[in-house]
Amino acid sequence: MDAVVAISLLRMAAADVAMEPWQRPSDAYLVQLGLDALMTDIEAPSLPLLAGLARGEYAQARELFDLVLEELGLLPLTSKDLAKARWTAARWWAGQIVACQIDPVHGAKLIHEEAAAELDYPDALQPIVDLARALDLPNDQPPDRQHLRDRVTSAAQDFLATEAHQNHSR
Repeated sequence: MDAVVAISLLRMAAADVAMEPWQRPSDAYLVQLGLDALMTDIEAPSLPLLAGLARGEYAQARELFDLVLEELGLLPLTSKDLAKARWTAARWWAGQIVACQIDPVHGAKLIHEEAAAELDYPDALQPIVDLARALDLPNDQPPDRQHLRDRVTSAAQDFLATEAHQNHSR
């Protein structure tokens, strides 16, 4: 993970913190984001405090997370910044799928739920979304998970190739 991806994930979590309590990221997730950001050499005075919280201290995570966002200048969160963050995360997750660093099924679900759904299902992500949905459909026959993993990996490769081509053509 690089700093751009870490900042993108922080922005996405910032948007989710404002949601209904049952939709908010867990305190453990906020601590993990802090640790990930710290490992990418992002610097903010409260970041080591957030990343270093012990399980019994997780109740402090939201307050420290808010401080980190403020210290990094990530507030106020604009819709343009959030959309850019979701695209960055989708590309990163696709890259993780292709590099066999994340299970394709899990990666497809992350792209579907955290990026595509929030971006109003853009065409570029639709093949991955369709595969993620296929994994959740109730069937008489359970899906061939290895075949779906291979198809997700192929769809992620296609997405990254299309993105690289579009960025190179600009």
